[in-house]
Formats: sequence, C-alpha cells, structure tokens
Amino acid sequence: MALATLVKISNVTNLSDARYCAGMGVDMLGFSMDVDSVNYVEPKTFAEIKSWVAGVLIVGETVSTDPDEISQMLDTYQPDLLQVDEAALLPYLGTLGKPLILRIDLSLVTLDELSTLIRTGATGADYILLEHNGPLHLDSDLKIVLQQLASRYPVLLGVGISANNVRELLAELPVQGIALSGGDEEQPGNKEFGELMDILEAIEED
Repeated sequence: MALATLVKISNVTNLSDARYCAGMGVDMLGFSMDVDSVNYVEPKTFAEIKSWVAGVLIVGETVSTDPDEISQMLDTYQPDLLQVDEAALLPYLGTLGKPLILRIDLSLVTLDELSTLIRTGATGADYILLEHNGPLHLDSDLKIVLQQLASRYPVLLGVGISANNVRELLAELPVQGIALSGGDEEQPGNKEFGELMDILEAIEED
C-alpha cells in the first residue's frame, strides 16, 4: 500500500489503530510518553504495539521541557524519532542521536511569530509539525505563510485536513507530509478513527 505523501499518525493509543495505519502504509506512528497525558501509553503497552507493527517509524511524543526526563523517556521507550514542543531544547536533544520533530501549536502563536520561530528556533529539527488544539480553517493568509515555510523547511501539516480537501492541499502546499491524530475514538478534540480512515483512503495511490 502506498500513500501520496508522508503521513504521521499522532496520539496512537491502541493496537487496532496502529495495525490499520501500518497496513495503510503510513510512515510514522506517534505515542505519548507523558504520564499525565490522556493519550499516555505505558512502556509495556508501547512495547507490545511496537512488536506488532513493521515497516513504520515509531515517534515518542512528549511536551516535557526537562532534558533529564526526556533522556530517561528515550532510554525507556527507545523510539525511532523524538517529538517535542520546546524549540529551545533542540540543540541539546540533537546530541542524543534521534531525529527530531518540533511540534508547534498554532493556537499559541501569531503568523509573524510562527515565521520567526521556525526561522530562528527550529534549527536542528528534522520535521516541523504544525497542529492546533481545535478546529482551524486554512485561510488565504495562513496558506501564504505555510507555502513560504514549507518551501524552505520540512513541514508536516496537522491542521485543516479533511478527506475532501487533502489532495487539493497537497497540490497547493509544498509540505513534507501530513499528520493526523489517532487517540481514543470517543475523546473530544481528536479526529474520529472513521475520518482518519477516510483521509488515508483519499490519498491512496493506485
């Protein structure tokens, strides 16, 4: 199975989501390593899921800003990539030998701040993941900024995506890939698994 672009699934919490997504040909599966996260996956469950999926990169996700805590998480989980929310950590984390994803919550920054943050603070990130903690309409101003950023940096787009517009967005924006959320199907704020399936099926290649 091949997809039209690189795809990361964030907040995977269960084996059924992981196996389905791996079978569909997604590139990365992300698991929360934060004990206080609603999407937390304990190390034993993480190891079990990891043993069932093949051919997919495993991302350890954390919002921690404590370098020692993050280092300990890496030792425990042994993911292929590390995702963090704090740009200031990137220089240190770059010494740990894992490819890095910097997650930016678009609800916390203006467009000008976004451009500045990526220009000055994303050095060392292998991917820049743009998400939003709620629904977000990709208006023309945001699309212009995204076009500029995505043409210069490896952006993963995690906002404004639906089965109806995903092909159009990929044609319009030079993004490295897209990011969708797994997580508990009933949890507010996360995509339902049905919608995730529809988007993946919309970018299947013949």
